[in-house]
Amino acid sequence: MGQVIELSDLHLTLGAGAARVHVLKGVTLSVARGETVGLVGPSGSGKSTLLMTLAGLERPDAGTVRVGGHDLNALSEDALARFRGSNIGVVFQSFQLIPTMTALENVAVPLELAGRSDSFTRARAELEAVGLGDRLAHYPGQLSGGEQQRVALARALAPDPLILAADEPTGNLDSETGAAIADLIFAQQKRRGATLVLVTHDPSLAARCARRVSLRSGRIESDDVV
Repeated sequence: MGQVIELSDLHLTLGAGAARVHVLKGVTLSVARGETVGLVGPSGSGKSTLLMTLAGLERPDAGTVRVGGHDLNALSEDALARFRGSNIGVVFQSFQLIPTMTALENVAVPLELAGRSDSFTRARAELEAVGLGDRLAHYPGQLSGGEQQRVALARALAPDPLILAADEPTGNLDSETGAAIADLIFAQQKRRGATLVLVTHDPSLAARCARRVSLRSGRIESDDVV
């Protein structure tokens, strides 16, 4: 299967002066292609920071981050942004859609920026895949929370990434809507064979992952294959 994510002895400090916090303290983790991994632990344990680091959105102070065989620390900011755009799809708790763009534009524009010539065709297909084929011209403000998260998921999946990184993807949704989004995430992951790394406080969502990695105070406390 091969390891698609290889993290070695990661240390990361956030903040400045008296507010400096040592968030990650020597984290080492390997994830195989196609695996589903739930990152769990109390608030402040470092799980979201770990997710952002493996997604190339945070740079560690020390240690190595290898994704798909590439050393992310060795890439310039521009090269890292290009790599991320093609290989890592991120879904945030707060959707992070651009309010002045339609659903179709929110999904298509990142593809255009990555130089894809079929960006709008691809975006339409991805929105149809998440059940939003009739909402293409709607703006985020015209969509429910569940619909906005579907747009965000379509945007993350549109480049056909190696890795889908989801940070509390159901955290802002009611339980029924959240369950539907979770079903969609796991169905799309399985269909594509992508690697899923999911941060969640929800035990039932974590239980759907084949592997659960528990963090506490910036360190891996346990790593269990279910």
